[in-house]
Amino acid sequence: MAILANCTICPRNCHSDRYSGLHGYCNAGAGFEVSSICVHKGEEPPVSGLSGICNVFFNRCNLQCNYCQNCQISTNSGPVNSRYNNLNDIVAKINQCLDGGCKALGFVSPSHMVPQMIAIIDAIHKSGRRPVIVYNTNSYEKIEVLRNLEGIIDVYIPDFKYSDHELAGGLSDARDYPEVAKKAVLEMFRQKGASFTDEDGQAVSGLIIRHLVIPGQVNNSLNVLRFIATGLSVKVHVSLMSQYHPMPAVRDHSFLGRTVNAEEYGEVF
Repeated sequence: MAILANCTICPRNCHSDRYSGLHGYCNAGAGFEVSSICVHKGEEPPVSGLSGICNVFFNRCNLQCNYCQNCQISTNSGPVNSRYNNLNDIVAKINQCLDGGCKALGFVSPSHMVPQMIAIIDAIHKSGRRPVIVYNTNSYEKIEVLRNLEGIIDVYIPDFKYSDHELAGGLSDARDYPEVAKKAVLEMFRQKGASFTDEDGQAVSGLIIRHLVIPGQVNNSLNVLRFIATGLSVKVHVSLMSQYHPMPAVRDHSFLGRTVNAEEYGEVF
């Protein structure tokens, strides 16, 4: 947790003292800042499994996508609801979900909260539980941080949002995203390889890459898929998502103000 006094855990490299109240890009402090913990049955079938996954949703984010579907908890400006700030309360709620049948414990948007995530995992292990640990990330990650997660994370679920620098800069304030994400998913694949499932079809190890098709940006999607096939492996499982819908902030945007049409998704598919 000491790294949070001079925070460099994500590619923003803010060097902010998150204990001081002078927060960096993500505007997160040094506490746990968990917005919700719940059983989630809407992930990909190998992720949710038969009983759902226990997901821990962190507040704030090290990307600020102007179309974010979870903007109410990911925004870096203004207040957000941190429902869980105490480690004991977090562990108790997670164990309640595990007692209900969840085999996996997922951390959503953990890139800026890795020390807190590791503390939670350690506490869960000390309580006698060993769930499958799932890292659900936007892929704006530092290689050295991911290397430190080897042996801790069982399943990586990275988004691969952009192959286009201008699109990444304009929509998510991260022009370097394509290079950063490529290195990140390569490291995840080095650690885990393709995904492996148990007898119930639930992922217990590996990598599943998510890609959200953005309206009017077919070439961005095609180039993301080309990288996965030629720069990574054709054995990697891809979750190709079509569920984009305009949030209020982009309702009047030139291409973000509509849903993806069948022709666009069909071409990417």
